[in-house]
Amino acid sequence: MGDAFIRHIELLGYEKRFFPSQHYVYTFLVKWNDLSEKVVYRRFTEIYEFHKALKEMFPIESGDINVENRIIPHLPAPKWFDGQRSTENRQGTLAEYCYTLVNLPHKISRCLHVVNFFKVRHDDMNPVTDSQIKKPEVFLLPKDSKKNLTDITGPIVLQTYRAIADYEKSSTSEMALKAGDMVDVVEKSENGWWFCQLKNKRGWVPAAYLEPLDGPDESEEPEPNYAGEAYVVQKSYTAVEEDELTLKEGDTIEVIHKLLDGWWVIRTDETTGYYPSMYLQKAGEVNTSAKSELRNRGAPPRRSTIRNAKSIHKQGRKHISQETYRRNSRKYIQNKRNMRENSHKANVIIEKNEPEDNKPKAQPAVPPRPSKDLILNRCTESTWRKIL
Repeated sequence: MGDAFIRHIELLGYEKRFFPSQHYVYTFLVKWNDLSEKVVYRRFTEIYEFHKALKEMFPIESGDINVENRIIPHLPAPKWFDGQRSTENRQGTLAEYCYTLVNLPHKISRCLHVVNFFKVRHDDMNPVTDSQIKKPEVFLLPKDSKKNLTDITGPIVLQTYRAIADYEKSSTSEMALKAGDMVDVVEKSENGWWFCQLKNKRGWVPAAYLEPLDGPDESEEPEPNYAGEAYVVQKSYTAVEEDELTLKEGDTIEVIHKLLDGWWVIRTDETTGYYPSMYLQKAGEVNTSAKSELRNRGAPPRRSTIRNAKSIHKQGRKHISQETYRRNSRKYIQNKRNMRENSHKANVIIEKNEPEDNKPKAQPAVPPRPSKDLILNRCTESTWRKIL
């Protein structure tokens, strides 16, 4: 394999830290050419010094010789006092800077100066903390921030989950767990892998190994949608469990329940079963490199495969049996067919009756005018006077 280089840098947000003194650090998710993903933390003063050195290394591309030749993005200098407001307002500029930096010519974007700056440091894996000082406050950048960079979240209290069983990591980007560990969830990905932190450790963890502290039911988990959403299989999978489905790349299916552990309940014809969500793509959606990379990873473990899992809750986790999925799915399909047949019959009846309905209705006949004698005998005096 060749030299390491960065494929993508994503600004996740920033942290307000209190040790050794109050300061702010930006959180970046760095994706490397070996498909690994690392989280690093950098102060803005460090980033600006890195930027100045980069400009000195490439004077032509930085516009020092001719302004028109500049391709290295601009970055404002740090203020004399960088508080929370300036840290927050700078996120949009910093996100655009990272995006432009990675897309510069390879001699710049893949140079050692860039690679070394974003490599994981010891402080990234083991940040300096003091148990007597309060926990850092985490501020996350919304996923739709590219559309509205001014819409930045306030301090986010990360959700704490408990590990229900031991988990051994299978890659450097993952994090090992012991049953009973309390982790803070930074990001919940619908593919079933959640980015968590535990003390000084950070990494991806299968959602199936975690349970919320407040109760077994997770409100984020939607109810089944038996109408279904059309998806296309992007990667083949062979069923391992009895309630899973075997599908080939290119198959079109309907998703009826999106579960948080990354295994969705899908329907093909009248058959339902589980399938890894990371191998599916919404019909009509454009494929992206990030999604393609996800499909190169293995599917996360399912809750049903975790042995000796002990919950702290007396009431079990809400679970819908596969038979219920099948029964309700068949019921929905049958109701849909009946509605279609009834609609077709109604259309046929209307078509048959249409010629008769379109015929002009007969007008009532005009009654004959009463005779003079009849008017004199039956009408009032005021009426028969008019004919005299």
